[in-house]
Amino acid sequence: MRHTASQLYAAAHIYLATADIPNVERKAPAPLQKAVGTVLGIAGWVGTAAGVAGILVVGMMMTVSVKRGEGSEHISRLGMVLGGCILVATAGPIVQFFFKQNN
Repeated sequence: MRHTASQLYAAAHIYLATADIPNVERKAPAPLQKAVGTVLGIAGWVGTAAGVAGILVVGMMMTVSVKRGEGSEHISRLGMVLGGCILVATAGPIVQFFFKQNN
């Protein structure tokens, strides 16, 4: 017996509407949440410190190159460092956007 797609859709809709589907709560235990939060907080601060250090290093390299009269492509290095800073700063909000829990 062949069924049309609309008949199959209607049967699936009725089945899912009457089925007893459990609602599982996705929540980690409190100690694990605290530990993960601490590790992510430390990683965020380390990433920020690395970004600041990277900008300072690129600035020093630019200063030394100008003083020597050398031309070099420090703007591309600065762009990479700033790109990394943007990635570190937006990592948390991006993850929250994709893994948002419905409360």
